Amino acid sequence: MKKRPVILSIAGSDSGGGAGIQADLKTVSAVGGYGCTAITAITAQNTLGVRGVYPVSAEALRQQLEAVGDDLAVAAVKIGMLPTVEQVETVAQAIDRYGWHKVVLDPVMVATSGDVLVQSPVAKAMGGRLFGRCTLLTPNMAEAAALTGQAVADEAGMQAAAEALLARGVRAVLVKGGHLLGESMTDWLYRTAADGAVARRAFSAAKVHTANLHGTGCTLSSAIATYLGLGYDLEAAVEAGKAYISRAIAAAWPLGHGHGPVHHFVDWD
Repeated sequence: MKKRPVILSIAGSDSGGGAGIQADLKTVSAVGGYGCTAITAITAQNTLGVRGVYPVSAEALRQQLEAVGDDLAVAAVKIGMLPTVEQVETVAQAIDRYGWHKVVLDPVMVATSGDVLVQSPVAKAMGGRLFGRCTLLTPNMAEAAALTGQAVADEAGMQAAAEALLARGVRAVLVKGGHLLGESMTDWLYRTAADGAVARRAFSAAKVHTANLHGTGCTLSSAIATYLGLGYDLEAAVEAGKAYISRAIAAAWPLGHGHGPVHHFVDWD
């Protein structure tokens, strides 16, 4: 049988199934990994919005991380919503303890519906404890603005934010341009090369006009983590992840009364 890399998702659950842990597990399976989880929060949400966020204790999170880390050979980690400062510290300690070195951090701060999921003290803690431990940071434009304190309204702002995040110790950052105006969408990948220079690359795709965009950030970050676990280098993993999310968005169908999910198993049809 084909061996599948173990991909750990550290994130909140989504009762509607379109984002968070549920989207991560679907994505990891669709791309070719074996998904396991450490749940940081239970959320009550659907395609219309978030009704409630209920964080688990740092101790409950620690025990989940240890249960996975003590038993499974984790090839890559995806980190999503971390609603408390204590959880950020717990995750940082686990990364160090188990030597997880392929880590994608999606700094989930605002849901597609506009609901705020993470407060500023947590964002500050992520900057101090997780930025330097992660292979890739994947903020959208609003999250990049919140993390840097800079305006991010166009591609110039995205690039300036990426440079600022590298200066804060991030090894690589993919600033996502899904909210750019126009008929194309561009994401900017900035990373520190082996010689210390800054390497950058733009990933552009035609914009798909659809309301079914729930969980796109979770899905993309999980896909990239899975490709890293499969042995892709960073740029190739981002390229493959971008291609996957584009297919999943284009194939999405209406579900619910709000922002429906993407079609995670598009390649299985």
